Amino acid sequence: MSTNDLPETEKSFHRNLIRKKMLERWRNAHTLCLWQTTLSQRRNPYAILKIQESMVQELAMANKQLLMVRQAALHQLFEKEHQQYQQELSRMGKAFYKERF
Repeated sequence: MSTNDLPETEKSFHRNLIRKKMLERWRNAHTLCLWQTTLSQRRNPYAILKIQESMVQELAMANKQLLMVRQAALHQLFEKEHQQYQQELSRMGKAFYKERF
């Protein structure tokens, strides 16, 4: 049975039913959108805290790596200066005392 065969009151009832369903779908969609918005707003501070925590960890690791690089560079500098002192002392006929095992 098509809508053309129905009396006017039934057509009106049918249109109202369709509008009611459409309005209910719109309300559900609107509620879902609001829920998603508040959910993302609630998640945002946690995401920011997580990012900050990872940044702190990365900075700590970078500082450790920088410390290791600086220590290695300082060790090389001391070795180089030690060799220079040995060369200067050997030119003067002197030497560092070395223990032999």
